[in-house]
Amino acid sequence: MAAQSMQSHTPNRKHSAKISAWLSLLFMGLGQIYNRQYVKGAFFAIVELITLIVWRKPFIDGMWGLITLGEQTQVRQRGRVVIEGDHSIFLMIEGIIILLITLILIGIYIFNIRDAYRTGRQIEQGIAAKSIKQSLTDLWEKGFAYILISPAFLFIVFLSILPLLFGILIAFTNYSGPNYLPPKNLVDWVGFKSFIDLFSLKAWRGTFIGVFIWTVIWAVAATITTYFVGLFYAVIINHPKVKLKKMWRAIFILPMAVPQVITILIMRNIFNGQFGPINNYLVALGLDRIPWLTDPLIAKMTIVMINVWFGLPFWLILMTGVLTGIDKEMYEAADVDGATGFHKFWKLTFPLVLFATAPLLIMQFAFNFNNFNIIYLLTEGGPANSAYYNAGSTDILISWIYKLTLDISKFNMASVVSILIFLIIAPFSIWNFRRTKAFKEEDMIQ
Repeated sequence: MAAQSMQSHTPNRKHSAKISAWLSLLFMGLGQIYNRQYVKGAFFAIVELITLIVWRKPFIDGMWGLITLGEQTQVRQRGRVVIEGDHSIFLMIEGIIILLITLILIGIYIFNIRDAYRTGRQIEQGIAAKSIKQSLTDLWEKGFAYILISPAFLFIVFLSILPLLFGILIAFTNYSGPNYLPPKNLVDWVGFKSFIDLFSLKAWRGTFIGVFIWTVIWAVAATITTYFVGLFYAVIINHPKVKLKKMWRAIFILPMAVPQVITILIMRNIFNGQFGPINNYLVALGLDRIPWLTDPLIAKMTIVMINVWFGLPFWLILMTGVLTGIDKEMYEAADVDGATGFHKFWKLTFPLVLFATAPLLIMQFAFNFNNFNIIYLLTEGGPANSAYYNAGSTDILISWIYKLTLDISKFNMASVVSILIFLIIAPFSIWNFRRTKAFKEEDMIQ
């Protein structure tokens, strides 16, 4: 048995892993056949044959449609010339689908080469190639996780990556209406023209800069106010002298039980400048009505104030859990050292809470940057701003994109703004996450 084992691990200098890899590079499965894995080689060979026979025409047509976005022809019908054309958007979507499937096939092709080379290396070292039964067993044992996530991967590719690529590509076309929409007119590739127009044309540049500045102010203000108001109430309720803590927490968490859309619509009526109950009470007291949602500055302040109502329960629950987990001995030691309540909060409570909640604070900022619901349902971006192009005083970038898409069909410009939002949010979030101590393997207190 020992002699047989030594013989099975004797290096095979006649076999070459490079030859098997080159054979699989020339045609899928040849490397496996060279390694005497005939069933596996036949499987890869059949995949390539089917790809070459069946996939060739769809690939050519799909790439033609993606590159050219179609063409128009003149057809004579009943004595008159009619222009018929391809639907550029359908061609673009079909081309992206073909491209994604082609990338998956390329991944299988690369795997075929790597598999042939690895098996060849084992044979060079004197290890016999695995049989088809052993290969399937290894695939099930070592690749079980990949088998389970493959359906989700396919869903992500065609339900997430496909729309994402489509939205990005639209920015490099002249897809804009209402008089230039397919199939009446073809869509053409225009490169970075839409990006240049956004920053060179006065109307576009002024609107983008104004809406962008307010978007940043809104995201920062909405995040900070909800965070510190939630922290304030969590600290107050958690104070030893406060009784009925569960009741107070339940009361402050109640806003989460009502759907946000319904609450926003109710708030819109409450703060209505004409018949809202708040202004009616002010008039009854002999005071003037406040233009809660019709004055640009007051409307922005009102939106931030109303947002506290929605953000308070989340931060209250989160910070309550953090506060209850803080070691009480730390506060007892601080009392012995003569620390005041303010010092205990500033030196102990706040750093510990911030450490635990910083990642979620960053996530909340990114969410508020694209918080479409409260802006559009409360003010619809109003009041109107004559200096902006199809945007109101309280519009943020995401609500402006909505208007560009549905109101005036500026699909290409809406896609440009969407890309810019991603370029702004993604680096900021990544940078902050990497600098957050909660994501580092180091002790919090240095």
